[in-house]
Amino acid sequence: MTLVYLVAGEQSGDVLGARLMAALRAARPDIRFAGVGGPRMQAQGLQSLFPMRDLAVMGLAEVLPRLALLRRRMAETVADIEAKRPDVVVTVDSPGFGLRLLRRVPKFRRVQYVAPQAWGWREGRVRKFPGLWDKLLCLLPFEPDFFAGHNLQASFVGHPVLESGADRGDARSFRSRHNLADAPLLILMPGSRHSEISRLLPVYRAALERLRARLPGLAVAMPLSANVAEAVRSEVTSWPTPPILVTDLAEKHDAYAAASAAITKSGTSTLELALAGVPMVVAYRVHPITAALVRRMLTLPHVAMVNVLARREVVPELLQENCTPENLASTAEALITDPARAAAQRAAFRDIVASLAPKGRLPSAAAAAEILALLDGA
Repeated sequence: MTLVYLVAGEQSGDVLGARLMAALRAARPDIRFAGVGGPRMQAQGLQSLFPMRDLAVMGLAEVLPRLALLRRRMAETVADIEAKRPDVVVTVDSPGFGLRLLRRVPKFRRVQYVAPQAWGWREGRVRKFPGLWDKLLCLLPFEPDFFAGHNLQASFVGHPVLESGADRGDARSFRSRHNLADAPLLILMPGSRHSEISRLLPVYRAALERLRARLPGLAVAMPLSANVAEAVRSEVTSWPTPPILVTDLAEKHDAYAAASAAITKSGTSTLELALAGVPMVVAYRVHPITAALVRRMLTLPHVAMVNVLARREVVPELLQENCTPENLASTAEALITDPARAAAQRAAFRDIVASLAPKGRLPSAAAAAEILALLDGA
């Protein structure tokens, strides 16, 4: 029996890993799995070595307090791989942990699923990549050319957002369940890491107070990641008018279908919203030290993935000192009340989404085929 060892470090990687597991099993039913993952991967049969949330941290200032834990989890993972001797090790996103892990298990076949974003910042990292993996699987169409320019082979397998179902929600059902009638609905996406919600939720609350003063009938829904659901729920109970909290995946997609606009952190959520056709403004805050370091290393003018793919600002980005309650409120208000602004974003989203599709198969099946080809020596 073939053993595939998977390591994911955050919610988006958990979703990606779960779809990959399903695609691998569909192609080869005798495959077994081990490694580290969250609830989605566990639902596919993975017994996680330790809680995935231990790895869900981003940014230098945020990592430092958890360095001892991360080192211990690294040692445990390496020891587990050496004991189980899998046929292939697949690290899913989370390059901070994943690439270090691949460097420490050179005896095994290795796949990095989701390319490190060296094209966006710290391009010099590419010099350290040769020899780290046997296959690099890319989600974005321009990435193979970037890595080819550094003499590194990579394969475009398409973006998993296309399999998310984010564009198949039921607006009428969501509005009926929550008695919203024709009220405008704002989606708030606070992130899946505790460091994200601690910085974004206070700004969201203040922005929402301003918005409700200007749009008295405004309804608000907040999809929650399992990693932070309890912390977010505890925080928003003290808000003057708590948002509708959404934990079910289908319910989230229904909320997207009913939405007038969204305020979202940067990341995969921007592509989900684009697929669903929800106009958005992107907000993000990190520790000031992390922000200063990233600004020195950033090589792109945009951070939101929809803007990176479009190579222009399709959606507003309000980052760090610009991520203020007033800026968020006024930008979201314009999207809700100005149909032309919303329509311009939706038109751009269609081209962006089309660029994410691989040829002839679903992204998870394309990724599984690449891994199976490696296992079969192709």
